[in-house]
Amino acid sequence: QVHLVESGGGLVQPGGSLRFSCTASGFIFSRYAMSWYRQAPGKERELVARITTDGGSTNYQESVKGRFTISRDNVKNTVYLQMNSLKPEDTAVYYCNAAWAVYVYWGQGTQVTVSS
Repeated sequence: QVHLVESGGGLVQPGGSLRFSCTASGFIFSRYAMSWYRQAPGKERELVARITTDGGSTNYQESVKGRFTISRDNVKNTVYLQMNSLKPEDTAVYYCNAAWAVYVYWGQGTQVTVSS
């Protein structure tokens, strides 16, 4: 059975930092590109960052470039998102995503609230 278990969300002040983890089980993690998406209230889910299977290439939504870093550990079956210089507009539910061919899996989502 496939599981993507996220952790690391919470409440943080503007300018602060958070680090997400998403640990996978039930599939061959190293075959899958991994991504983080987010969905703010009243908005569509959007891609935040993506990393290739071997971690050799990443891409980011323009609004988070230079502030967020995605990384992965294929031994620990875990993908991370380091978020620095957080802004109120980063407030959203963040989702871990695994994709390979026709197979797509989602985590349960974790809330991030950036507020003073």
